[in-house]
Amino acid sequence: MLSRSVYEGTAETVTIGQTLPPGCVAGNVNIPLIKGGNASVAVTCATAVDNGEYPNLLDNHNVWNNNGADGSFGVTSPIFLDNLTTDGHWLDTLDIPTDVLVTSFSSKSELALNRSTDGKSITFVSYHGGPGFITAPNQLDVSNSNTPGVVDPSNPVVSNYFRSVGEVDANGRIMVTDGNAYSGNNGRAAIKADSLYYLTGNDNNGGLSKSQLKTTQVGINLVTSTGAELLVPGLMPPVPPNITMLGDFEVTQVGYSTADKPGKDNNFRGLTIFKNTMYVTKGSGGNGINTVYQVGNVGELPTPSTASSAPITILPGFPTTLASGVAQDGTGGHAVAFPFGTWFANETTLYVCDEGDGTSVATRVINGKNNVADDVTLATSGIQKWSLVNGTWQLLYVLQDGLDIGVPYSIENYPAAISPATDGCRNLTGKHNHDGTVTLFAVTSTISKNGDQGADPNKLVKVSDRLSATTLPTGDGDNDRDDRIGHFATIRSAKAGEVFRGVAFAPKERGDDDHR
Repeated sequence: MLSRSVYEGTAETVTIGQTLPPGCVAGNVNIPLIKGGNASVAVTCATAVDNGEYPNLLDNHNVWNNNGADGSFGVTSPIFLDNLTTDGHWLDTLDIPTDVLVTSFSSKSELALNRSTDGKSITFVSYHGGPGFITAPNQLDVSNSNTPGVVDPSNPVVSNYFRSVGEVDANGRIMVTDGNAYSGNNGRAAIKADSLYYLTGNDNNGGLSKSQLKTTQVGINLVTSTGAELLVPGLMPPVPPNITMLGDFEVTQVGYSTADKPGKDNNFRGLTIFKNTMYVTKGSGGNGINTVYQVGNVGELPTPSTASSAPITILPGFPTTLASGVAQDGTGGHAVAFPFGTWFANETTLYVCDEGDGTSVATRVINGKNNVADDVTLATSGIQKWSLVNGTWQLLYVLQDGLDIGVPYSIENYPAAISPATDGCRNLTGKHNHDGTVTLFAVTSTISKNGDQGADPNKLVKVSDRLSATTLPTGDGDNDRDDRIGHFATIRSAKAGEVFRGVAFAPKERGDDDHR
């Protein structure tokens, strides 16, 4: 299954000169302090610099230019779930009704797909309008809206939308469960296990300071409704203090002396459950540590009664450098990782998608091709293979061959001036083959000169790897199967106005975890 979205906006979706976010009122708001009195917090608004047209060949308009003026900018769009063969051939599509759930176009971390641990359904996180707000395409800045149960008056986005889990079974039936976590930002992923939803995401789009997040009820509600979360299927959306956050990670746990802004260390994106253990990744934002984490104890998924005490720990051997590039010894300028999707092939082999740093550099020629990726991306983005040796994870190699990282590619009806290049990959799944190999399926990330790289048409790719290999596979050049090991093939390419997001194996009528 592949999740994707298609931009439905027109020139009229955004009017040049209009206030962004819609309804934003600039000025100061007073937010009550728990100990009495008020905190005065500034709210700033923006002005649209372009209309709602998706980039095309007919004129110079680009709706994503508004992202530079309005950091909250996004446009809601429909969700499609494509049923594909493992070679990428289309079988059928499930259209998610747009009056039920929508996604936010350009929000690249959304719409991960995950199959439930019993194999009977797939889940994703999206948006459902709160009271007074419609669920429909072409609504602006919804991905940074408040949730109805956690309203932050300092958020310049005044709309209210639930972060909702959509669950789809093998017959295409959809169940929606609304949630109030992730106010001010987006939910990224959900997995159903033991009749519970396990989620990742991020929140807080307001102006509360580091201290105000600790001294106002609004701030505390934000800090305790982000990161890793639990949601009970089919129930009414919980409100504070009943929003169930799983544990809390702080950089001070691993030796850093200065704490980050509360909640921002838990800006989790990727999510997987393997052997009844939850794992998450962080790969964006200026706070925290971009790395791979375990949530809870090995073999014990957190429950509502153990949620708050669930430990969140970095997997031994994975990076501990701050997202700012500062290492534990206090030195700066160190390389930073950008992990996203993960897939465990077994207890000692973990594949990790690194999406790259999103940086486009001046065009240079590498291996005879124009290339716009920086050295950091060229070194580590793609699918990394990690091995657990004596209790510590070690990076064996990075699968990149065939991804053409940094090489711009053309798209029909898309301006050549903003042609994207593959930067790495985001969501990931895999399967075991009978010959000792595994096949990995991933959705690519991009770099470009577009106003928002999350809006670039990207690709669905696959690659095979020999599970037992400890060095990067190399073929002998005779074009047989050995030469296909370790080489990415593009099996579907997004069109102009289209983006790919998540990939997972389709749900089964009966539980089948062979490919999970």
